[in-house]
Amino acid sequence: MQLNDKKTIKAWAIFDWANSAYALVISTAIFPGYFEEYSPDIIKIGGLTFTNSALYSFAVSFSFLLIAILSPLLSGIADFSGRRMTFLKIFTMIGSISCCLLYYFVDESQLWLGTSAFILATIGFSGSIVFYDSYLPLIVSQDNYNRVSAKGYTYGYIGSVILLIFILFMVLYPGWFGLADGQMGSRIGFILVGIWWVVFSQYTFKHLPKEIKHKFNPSMIKAGYNEVGIAFRKILAMSNVKTFLLSFWFVSAGVQTVIYLATLFAKNELGFATSELIIVVLIIQLVAIGGAHLFSYIGSRSGNKYSIQFMTLVWVAICLGAAFTYEKLPFYVLAGAVGMVMGGIQSLSRASFSMVLPIEERKYTSYYSFYDVVYKTAVVGGTFIFGMVDNLTHNMRYSVVALGVLFLIGFFFMSVTKIPNDKMVEGGIDARML
Repeated sequence: MQLNDKKTIKAWAIFDWANSAYALVISTAIFPGYFEEYSPDIIKIGGLTFTNSALYSFAVSFSFLLIAILSPLLSGIADFSGRRMTFLKIFTMIGSISCCLLYYFVDESQLWLGTSAFILATIGFSGSIVFYDSYLPLIVSQDNYNRVSAKGYTYGYIGSVILLIFILFMVLYPGWFGLADGQMGSRIGFILVGIWWVVFSQYTFKHLPKEIKHKFNPSMIKAGYNEVGIAFRKILAMSNVKTFLLSFWFVSAGVQTVIYLATLFAKNELGFATSELIIVVLIIQLVAIGGAHLFSYIGSRSGNKYSIQFMTLVWVAICLGAAFTYEKLPFYVLAGAVGMVMGGIQSLSRASFSMVLPIEERKYTSYYSFYDVVYKTAVVGGTFIFGMVDNLTHNMRYSVVALGVLFLIGFFFMSVTKIPNDKMVEGGIDARML
């Protein structure tokens, strides 16, 4: 495979443009508030009682738990059968179709349809990421990891914001589009996300390196788990990789829970209307474009470790600030801070994992599958903790404080991790460790 080919890099980044429509519209801006508004405040399942915000949080947890169990199998098969692109396409279709099905979630009588479609859309999104991320070390050299990773996130932010603004107008001014009300604008928006996702991903499918398929054999299923098991055992012996992943788990648990549940917090605790929530999300996304590049630059100049630690402390401050915020204006300020560190910490984490792996191991999808399992179980842990604290206290502010503790633990593990400085990498050899 030719490294650093501009057309291939663009094709890779376009997939972020495609699937970030789900990440912004469904998981963050529109659907959380929509779910809260059109579902009962208290939901009983068997002998258990849940707030609707806790149920939403647990739905996210369940989605990521299921895909965390499946992704090692799938990525292991991809390694042995050469079907990395095949699985990328399958999960894209699952996600896009499920987004379209959310159109039929109108009120509490379709609650289980809406919840199930949301779970499947989340599975489609998170399942595709493991195969998408695994292309990074195959198409670019290490010194370009930060830049290309940030490029993907930037494409995602720009594309998803364009679609979100269009949906915002449908929600606020439905009459302009011949719609009955804002709810119909949201429902059509869910369909547009599915179409956007599947249409733009075709460019990625066409221009990323072609598969070299091998005949499928049932033994590949066992081999896939064996390979992930080998990767896990190797990581246990790599103390630096291990501490990096521990830090990544706690930080990701906090970041992803904020991404999925910040709008519910704003709606329930501060009384934000749907239009105000969309403005909050737009602030986050637009600031995140600059944030991803800013911290990529800082990481390249001063080291990824320094940059990640700084952003982690900012996340701690954000959580404490949110817990004691009772007015809307300070929350807009916090939203800007979230945007500044959201893109940067995700982009640098993705690049840094490739950097902490030994050079000879970077070509194996199984490592990225394990990284993805860590990420997904982090989402499970973070959203479950948030939902449990919320369900017990009926106060999301305590849940936000719990997230701040997760960030502090992540900061500790990062402090004992060494990340190669990409500026000092020459000829594939790490010249200096921070």
